[in-house]
Amino acid sequence: MMERIACLFIGYLFGMFQTSYLIGKYHHMDIRQYGSGNAGTTNALRTLGKKAGAMTLIGDMLKCVIAILVVDAVFKNQYGDILPLLGMYTAAGCVLGHNFPIYLKFRGGKGIAASAGMLLALDWRVFLICAVIFIGLVAVTRYVSLGSMAAYVGALICFIAFGAAGSYGMDPSHVVEMNVIMALMTALAIYRHRANISRLMNGTENKLGAKKR
Repeated sequence: MMERIACLFIGYLFGMFQTSYLIGKYHHMDIRQYGSGNAGTTNALRTLGKKAGAMTLIGDMLKCVIAILVVDAVFKNQYGDILPLLGMYTAAGCVLGHNFPIYLKFRGGKGIAASAGMLLALDWRVFLICAVIFIGLVAVTRYVSLGSMAAYVGALICFIAFGAAGSYGMDPSHVVEMNVIMALMTALAIYRHRANISRLMNGTENKLGAKKR
């Protein structure tokens, strides 16, 4: 249990690195006061432009990748048989740190870019599958929120399928535990998009490239 708590803590510390917030401060603004009001990639893109959006995406992905690499280096000798599970705990901590940073009064982003970093670090196959889902849906519908939620659900399904096939080299109980953490992260991602879901249902959600209403 202690190693799981340690992974959550490490992930949370890395997750608090708010890329879009820092970029906004460089431009003498609090990005959370503009656009959608959250410190994430889409809001950085819409508020500060493509360069800021790309920097936020890369920064938020890297913080999760680096956190997982740190955990792998720290625990590989003692807990090498459950590193995928510990990586999932680390990613969960990173997403929590991104979404609810204590030094910003728990007002962060939605954790999608950080979650993309998790997929890249834990299983490149899941990353590619979810990238296709996200890019395909956004290209067709122009709704980033819809692509994000669909990619998260796709990731959950992939982890369950690959885990059942023995891809992660863990015993069934640890695979189930990893899937439970991923399911909770998926539920959190959907909950964080609850306003977007309401707008999608009402037909008022902003499309990529459109001016915010």
